[in-house]
Amino acid sequence: MPVVDYQKYCKMLDTAKKNKFALPAFNITSTSTINAVLQGLAEAKSDGIIQVSTGGGEFASGSLVKDMALGAVSLAQHVHLVADKYNINVALHTDHCVETKLPVFVEVLIEETRKRRAQGQPNLFNSHMFDGSTITLTKNMDIAVALLGRCAANDIILEVEAGVVGGEEDGVSNEHLPADKLYTTTDDMLYVYDKLSQVGSRFMLAATFGNVHGVYKPGNVQLRPKILKEGQDAVAAKYGEQARMDLVFHGGSGSSLEDIQETLDYGVIKMNVDTDTQYAYTRPIVEHMFKNYDGVLKIEGEVGNKKVYDPRNYSKKAEEGMAKRVMEAAKDLRSVGQTLGV
Repeated sequence: MPVVDYQKYCKMLDTAKKNKFALPAFNITSTSTINAVLQGLAEAKSDGIIQVSTGGGEFASGSLVKDMALGAVSLAQHVHLVADKYNINVALHTDHCVETKLPVFVEVLIEETRKRRAQGQPNLFNSHMFDGSTITLTKNMDIAVALLGRCAANDIILEVEAGVVGGEEDGVSNEHLPADKLYTTTDDMLYVYDKLSQVGSRFMLAATFGNVHGVYKPGNVQLRPKILKEGQDAVAAKYGEQARMDLVFHGGSGSSLEDIQETLDYGVIKMNVDTDTQYAYTRPIVEHMFKNYDGVLKIEGEVGNKKVYDPRNYSKKAEEGMAKRVMEAAKDLRSVGQTLGV
């Protein structure tokens, strides 16, 4: 099916919230990883979100170009071209854009969507994320309010973050922050709702409850999902039940199934998956290289074996591995079989 429009995207989010599941959101960096996500979602009969980070966009544009917005446009266009061959719905999203990169990433992509809409074409992206977690919450929301206004004018949903996800992603490290910085407070959530609700447009909030990017061993990180419940309850008590926000779970790799599914009861409707799918893509390639060492290299004057060093050979295996991890994520998030269909 084609990449969804604003109305269908909202229905996807509303259905997830009502039925207490989350849409899996996968970071991609190439046409190959896009194909893996689409395959996995289709096999799981799950709708989902395909997202591009600043680093992913830069990589996709080529090492001599390094244009994150251009790379994101290229990847998004591939999704638009091939998504309608699959019997599930997908939305396009950008992930983790900090303040300094807004002018060369999110703002460029919003303008690209505006131009497309003026020509009667569908949105390039359905939603964008502004990551203001490294600045004060006041400044974070001042920027977010203005950005949400621009998004609203183009039927784009904005995702924001309050609190800090630990670990490292795309070269941004929060590994040495005090533990209390990893937990969004009830006051933070109230402030976010108060500021963004005044715009009158839909938004999502990545509230943190001990989340850490990357993989960690059990016991190294203390997740406290009930922080989300406490914040949602406070917002509902002050503004009404309809004010309960659409929440996003970042840094979920390595989390226990119990913690993941508890968050679904508190309004998490989107969960980002990146580190685990990176490994799932790379592992089959490593196995292929070990098993076919003599074939992928021209050793001692030999010619190697084209059948095993042809990138299509091992890339197919990588896609299969990643697709299986996509299906696993859909199962964990209770989205299997939940596609809205046409």
